[in-house]
Amino acid sequence: MAEATASESSTRLAAVPEAATAAKRDYKGFVAGVFSGIAKLSVGHPFDTVKVRLQTTRASRFSGPLECLLQTVRNEGVTGLYKGATPPLLGWMFMDSVMLGSLNVYRRLIAQHVFRVDSWAPGAASGAGSGPSPEPSHLPPLGHGIAGIMAGATVSFIAAPVEHIKARLQIQYAARKSERLYSGPVDCVRKIYAHHGVRGVFHGLSATLLFRGFFFFWWASYDVLSRALRQNTHLSSPAINFWAGGLSAQVFWLTSYPSDLVKQRIMTDPLGGGLRDGEKRFPRWRDAAAAVYWESGWRGYWRGFLPCFLRAFPANAMALVAFEGVMRTLP
Repeated sequence: MAEATASESSTRLAAVPEAATAAKRDYKGFVAGVFSGIAKLSVGHPFDTVKVRLQTTRASRFSGPLECLLQTVRNEGVTGLYKGATPPLLGWMFMDSVMLGSLNVYRRLIAQHVFRVDSWAPGAASGAGSGPSPEPSHLPPLGHGIAGIMAGATVSFIAAPVEHIKARLQIQYAARKSERLYSGPVDCVRKIYAHHGVRGVFHGLSATLLFRGFFFFWWASYDVLSRALRQNTHLSSPAINFWAGGLSAQVFWLTSYPSDLVKQRIMTDPLGGGLRDGEKRFPRWRDAAAAVYWESGWRGYWRGFLPCFLRAFPANAMALVAFEGVMRTLP
C-alpha cells in the first residue's frame, strides 16, 4: 500500500514539470496562427467575395456563382475579387493567431483538468491503460469540440469588426472609388465610428458569436478525421493535415452556413442615421432570418453556398498545413 502511494506521488510530481513545460509552449499556437491566416487569405478571398455578394443581393442580380464571378472580373477586373482584402489580411493573421493559439490552450486545459489525459494533439492514437477496460490517454472529439466553441467565442470579439468592415467593402459595386460610400477600410471604420460609435463598429457581434459556436463541429471532426487517416493510411503528417483540414472545414460549413448567411445580412444592413446609407431593416437577428425565409424560402439560407463550399477545402487545408507545419518546427 505504501509502495502504491509513493508511486502515485512520484507520478503527480513528474506531471507538474510536464504541465509547466506544456504551458510554456502555448506561444507556438499563436505564432503558427499568423501563417495560417496568410495562407487562408491568399487562397480563399476571391471565393469569399463571390459568396458575400450572393448572400447579400437579391437572386435577380446574379443567376449563380459563375455569373457573379464573371461580372465582377468584367466590370472591376481581377482586383475586384480582392476587394476588402486588407482587413482580413491583417485580421486573419491576428484572428487565426488568437483562434488557433487559444484553441491550443483550451485543448490543453480541458485535457488536463476535465478529461485528465496527457495528450491533446488532434488525431492522437488511443492509449492503452492496464486492466480489462483500457482508458484513452488522448483528448476525445468532445473535448476538441468544446475547445472549439471556446476559441470561437474568444476570437469573435476580433472577428466581428473585421468581418463587418470587410462585408461592407465587398458589397460596393462601383468600379470607381469616387462613387463608393467608403474609399477603403480606414474610411469605413472612421465613418461608422463617427455616426454610430463603438457599437456601430461591432455591429453583428451576437450573430458572430452564434456562428462561431459551430466551431464545435469543425474541431471535433478534425480530430476524428486526423485519427482515421493516421491509423488507416500511410500519408505523411502534412498530407494528413491537408485532407483532415479541408474535409473538417466542409463539415463545419455544412452545419453553420445558414447562420453565416444571416450574419452577413445583419452586417450589410444599412446602419442609417447620419451615415445616410439607407434605412435599417433588421433590428434583431430573427428579423434577418425571417426576411431570408420570406424572400426565398428555405433555399434562401443556402444562397452562395457553392463558392463557400469550394473555398472551404483549399483555403482551410492550406491554412492547417501551414499551422501544423509551423507548430512542428517551433521549439
